[in-house]
Amino acid sequence: MLTYALLKLFIWSEKEYYPVCHSLYQIPLKIQRLQVKKILLSLLKSIKQVKKILNPIPRRWILVVCVSWKLKFKKQRFYYHRRNGILQPAIFLRDYRLQDLTHMINVGVLGATGAVGQRFVELLANHPWFNLSTLAASERSAGQPYGKIVNWRLETPFPEKIAKIKVTHTSPKAMKDVDLVFSALPADIARDTENEFADAGIAVCSNASSHRMEPSIPLVVPEVNPDHLGLIDVQRDSGRDGFIVTNPNCSTIMLVTALAPLRKFPFSDVRVATMQAISGAGFAGVAAMAIYDNVIPYIGQEEEKMETETLKIMGTLKGKKVTNASFNVSASCHRVPVIDGHTMAIWVDIKEPVEKLKNAFREYKPRIKGLPTQPKESVHFFDEEKDRPQPRLDRMRGNGMTVSVGRLREGIRFIAMGHNTIRGAAGASVLNAELITKKKYL
Repeated sequence: MLTYALLKLFIWSEKEYYPVCHSLYQIPLKIQRLQVKKILLSLLKSIKQVKKILNPIPRRWILVVCVSWKLKFKKQRFYYHRRNGILQPAIFLRDYRLQDLTHMINVGVLGATGAVGQRFVELLANHPWFNLSTLAASERSAGQPYGKIVNWRLETPFPEKIAKIKVTHTSPKAMKDVDLVFSALPADIARDTENEFADAGIAVCSNASSHRMEPSIPLVVPEVNPDHLGLIDVQRDSGRDGFIVTNPNCSTIMLVTALAPLRKFPFSDVRVATMQAISGAGFAGVAAMAIYDNVIPYIGQEEEKMETETLKIMGTLKGKKVTNASFNVSASCHRVPVIDGHTMAIWVDIKEPVEKLKNAFREYKPRIKGLPTQPKESVHFFDEEKDRPQPRLDRMRGNGMTVSVGRLREGIRFIAMGHNTIRGAAGASVLNAELITKKKYL
């Protein structure tokens, strides 16, 4: 009885970590029996030493002290967590664990030379929480310094501190020293590769579309559905050491962020027409002769993504799955000759006065705070200006992370705009990773 009480005192579970055991009757998946045996033998040895001291004391007194001690020091917990597939002991005080981030988290980028990959490098080069230690690209680039093989095309200066990092193969073995990877891989490559990293115990924040609609994988915009990160537990319960978290399509991010202040009003139908920048198609992108002096009224799979991803993001997490939102979304997507910044016209069938909706935008506060990449305003509302937002004037608001909204008028229609490769891609993944870190899933 005393042994059981002491074990229950020192060892109990919490979902963010692999605990030693939840009780004497439950042992987490994927922890080898030999490791558990060694852990428990070590604990029992310590308990036996304690028992020698406590033996002269009446048992009921000891149990009372144990219960009191547990209540008094409830925040101090004893864990074993995974690092590169190996169980390691860790003692944390809940109030300080990862809050001050006294140690940097090692991260890597998959597909580091492409358009979104370069945005990841730009955002992570001087990040206060993440140490960009590994970059992965194609086989022909492996082994060479990043500064020599990348054709830097962003408007910001190349971060020289990253130049000497040698590019690695895109495999968990080559990136075994990282805790988390950001994926800028094409969707066809990302599907299997991201699974390999997650199965190897590495967290994946993905910009690719491969896993977005899978039931156990969170599709997250932190200001809109931070609670959906609870699906990480579903992945871990299935036996996976790592996990995958995705961000939506770039246009979907602008849409759901713009709708966030209006969620308290009932609506059943959303219609959206996008005017999307050419950078959304990557560096190879749209041929100049196709887009110059032209508008292309079709973007492959874009409309389907907006119509399905929006419902999952704005749905409700119930137990181990997300129940989609009940409204309808109809999208029409167009490519326009703008370099950066997706603009969209949005119609919502809300039966409320326009002034009431304007107040909702003015008073909107996102559901998260305290993340380094989070802008001061997640949604900026142009109340008086009749000709805003505009891509050239407003895409870098909030360092490219703010979605701007304007022209809200009768019929409940308005314009939304945001930077597609920052807010709509790399910045969204980085913000997800910060939220994951703050919620202690790493």
